[in-house]
Amino acid sequence: MLLIVAVVVLLVLVPTAVLVSLVRKDGHGTLPPEPAHHPWTAGDLPSEPYSSGRRP
Repeated sequence: MLLIVAVVVLLVLVPTAVLVSLVRKDGHGTLPPEPAHHPWTAGDLPSEPYSSGRRP
C-alpha cells in the first residue's frame, strides 16, 4: 500500500515540478515582442513619415 502511495505521489509531483521549472524559465509565461524584419506597407504609402527627412 505504501508503495502505491509513493508511486502516485511521484507521478503527481514530478510533472508538477517540471511544469513549474519550464514556466519559470520562459519568463512566467510572457512572450517577448516579435521584432519587425520588414517595414510595413500600405499600398503606395511609405513606411516612415514624410517629415523624417529620408530621401530615396
